[in-house]
Amino acid sequence: MRKINLFLAFLVFSAISLSAQTNWSIDKAHSKIGFSVSHLVITDVEGFFKEYDGKISTNGDDFSTAQIELSINTASIFTDNEGRDKHLRSDDFFNAEKFPKMTFKSKSISKINDNKFKLVGDLTIRDVTRQVELEVKYNGMVKDPWGNTKAGFKVTGEVNRFDYNLRWNTAIETGALVVGKEVELVIDLQLVKK
Repeated sequence: MRKINLFLAFLVFSAISLSAQTNWSIDKAHSKIGFSVSHLVITDVEGFFKEYDGKISTNGDDFSTAQIELSINTASIFTDNEGRDKHLRSDDFFNAEKFPKMTFKSKSISKINDNKFKLVGDLTIRDVTRQVELEVKYNGMVKDPWGNTKAGFKVTGEVNRFDYNLRWNTAIETGALVVGKEVELVIDLQLVKK
């Protein structure tokens, strides 16, 4: 009898755990995976990736429990300059032919205050995986006019592109680099509850 009670308790617990999981999809019409990098030290060039996919799940609506996986198509890079985009797809940078995807997989997320989190995860570009820390600003949750529950976030951080073998560069007469080493990540995400 005790075994049956334990088994029933396990089933109930499993059902509660499964029902508590919330899955989210990315509303790509209202999201952007962008970046900014200095050019000739005096200006910044901005760009984004047109093609990406993500899996996000939480316990209920608690984003401090989020499990996140992103996959980004490196050939979809767009900086509004065809020649530059072609160069970025080449082996000098992403080598999109050999490494068509870059990925991010979360390891932990910790709440700093009501609307700020620290997100830690593994970022893989080309054949290199490194741990990164990102700042996440939670902009809130609303129901849109069609009854969908949506949550909004801004994710920011910085990575050294040399760490990922995106090493092409040349120096200008002052000794500074044409393209900066540090790349600022600026990601706007609007998630839709499934």
